[in-house]
Amino acid sequence: MNPTTSAIVGLAVYLLGLAAAFGWQTFVHWRATGSTGYRGISGRLGSLHWWGGILFVIALILGAAAPVLTLTGTTIPGTPPSRGVLSAIGLVIAVAGIGFTLAAQRQMGTSWRIGVDAGERTSLVTDGLFAYVRNPIFTGMLTVTVGLFGMVPTVVTALALLCLFAAVQIQVRAVEEPYLVATHGPDYLHYASHAGRVLPRLGRLQPQPTRH
Repeated sequence: MNPTTSAIVGLAVYLLGLAAAFGWQTFVHWRATGSTGYRGISGRLGSLHWWGGILFVIALILGAAAPVLTLTGTTIPGTPPSRGVLSAIGLVIAVAGIGFTLAAQRQMGTSWRIGVDAGERTSLVTDGLFAYVRNPIFTGMLTVTVGLFGMVPTVVTALALLCLFAAVQIQVRAVEEPYLVATHGPDYLHYASHAGRVLPRLGRLQPQPTRH
């Protein structure tokens, strides 16, 4: 694919992925539970929790902006030339990431949320993709962005990937894991000692010793 075609396909795949992962999933969740599953950005303004949510938004915007800038002919310093083979590989990775994200969302069932409500208790999902990684939805989102970078290898796409990675780390470590430990206690710690954080076997938590 030439740079223009790659940017068009990249933008189409990216927007389709967002529509499916957030729009369609929100609608399906609302039909099943009466709730959109959206819990918003947690934490006070300027806090680490708040920045985690803001970085997610920035990453999503930058991901869409990268192919748009390419299509408008905007020159971005430091952007390497697009290569056909790399674009094709990126497309395969992005599509696989979308499929992975949707599968993980389906496996979460009614426990799926965007954000965390500290006063809410949801079921702990530990089977399917969750048997290997605790946050497969984030794994899929990162995979999509890696694929997009292959298709549109610009500085803006790299920034989108960097912001998304930082947002995932903040959200998982500072927001979701403390909530899940407080909600599910030893059950979550036992589960987290076997399943990786975003990749299998990486980021596993050490179970607390049993007290006698």
